[in-house]
Amino acid sequence: MDFITFWLASMPLFSVPLVVAALGLILNERAGVLNLGCEGIMLCSALAAAAAYIEFGNSTALGLIIAIIAGAVVGFGFGFFVVVLRTNQVVTGITVVFLGSGLTGLIGVPWTNVALGGLQPIRIPGLTDVPIIGRFLFGQDPVVYITILLVAAVWYFLYRTRRGLELRAVGENPQAADADGVNVEGYRLLSATVGGAFIGLAGGYLALGSAKIFVFDMTQGRGWIAVALVIFARWMPWRALAGGLLFGGIEAIIPRIKALGLPIPQYFLEMAPYAVTLFVLIYAALRLRAGQDAPKALGMPYVRQDRR
Repeated sequence: MDFITFWLASMPLFSVPLVVAALGLILNERAGVLNLGCEGIMLCSALAAAAAYIEFGNSTALGLIIAIIAGAVVGFGFGFFVVVLRTNQVVTGITVVFLGSGLTGLIGVPWTNVALGGLQPIRIPGLTDVPIIGRFLFGQDPVVYITILLVAAVWYFLYRTRRGLELRAVGENPQAADADGVNVEGYRLLSATVGGAFIGLAGGYLALGSAKIFVFDMTQGRGWIAVALVIFARWMPWRALAGGLLFGGIEAIIPRIKALGLPIPQYFLEMAPYAVTLFVLIYAALRLRAGQDAPKALGMPYVRQDRR
């Protein structure tokens, strides 16, 4: 029973970075921008959060705000290259990953391996002590609950507002959207920036909420898992939340199994999240029939002069 209780309680710590990053990628891809630089943006934001926390009076809120700003800046830079300069989106995204890894390794030494107080869980008397699900539902830090609100907000924006409809139109048929007076480049650049801010929050939470420390390459492939999560969720926010709990639950159970001392090879446990990611991609390829649910103009640059 204790095994299940502690596993459920730790699940959101691993799920939140994946869900929030996936929300940012959904905003990107719904506008037709394929962002494979999620890993690099998360790294830069994690470093920004840790540095701000250490340098400015151990303020968790400020650290997260700086992480969001850092993510938005890198996201804007990525958007400028792929939307305005029309560079190849795949190559540019991978470049951002290596840039994030190299840049944090270059300037992050003063803030590396420093323990951070970070976010603390909220305790609700009576509810937090409920057996099994008490800590899972009522003993998390504020960002866990904010994440649920963000999922609802992104869903509402995409499917219940005119601006969300226009953004989805830009990702489906930019020519038709342009003909209707929608600023295609503006929407794509804005989606890259706002999506980068979401990914920045994910990176900041990774440093101040999950790990409470910054180390080099601490994302450990979570940015790529978020990319797979978007495909698994079929570009829908609520499914991203469910998928994030699935991936987070798998990652959260690994230290619990290690603590039990079961005779399972360490490397087998560590590869489990990525094996599941591969399985999800195979499932999506078979179930979605060559990605038919993906935005039709995903990854395609748009040049207004070429409109027909």
